[in-house]
Amino acid sequence: MKYLIFLGLPLFALDQLTKWLVRQNIAYGAEIPIIPGLFSLVHASNTGAAFSMFTGNNFIFIGLAAAALAVIIFLFVRDARPRKAEQRLSRLTKISFGLLASGVLGNLTDRICRGAVTDFLHFYINEYAWPSFNVADSCICIAAGLLILASFQKPQRKNALPRDPGVHVR
Repeated sequence: MKYLIFLGLPLFALDQLTKWLVRQNIAYGAEIPIIPGLFSLVHASNTGAAFSMFTGNNFIFIGLAAAALAVIIFLFVRDARPRKAEQRLSRLTKISFGLLASGVLGNLTDRICRGAVTDFLHFYINEYAWPSFNVADSCICIAAGLLILASFQKPQRKNALPRDPGVHVR
């Protein structure tokens, strides 16, 4: 749970603060070039998923986000119970769940309170542009990458003896 509190909540607060600042200081649809030809701040909104897919399905995304948060909290609570070391979540998995929870909660808050997610980070090279996104989206993407990395980790055994390099196991 400490990953939700000390990682997830500050990132959720950062996400909400940055979105609020954008809504207060940048007119809807406006663009402020920060690094011309590469990066701008914009004020956009999105009722769909990544790349504005499935636009207009806010209720479905609210339900999916609530379910995802419930699963993450369940996994953290289950992991807090006494278990064998190899059955526990790895640190990398816990970090990714903290990031995922902050991102999901950030976008869920926007969907419930405003009916759409506020996006403001816009990267592009000339006419080739990446869709605008926000801090919550970044947390979700980083969490997905970390979960992929964590899936390749071997479980840690706390009481296992180190293997003697001189002994060959067949």
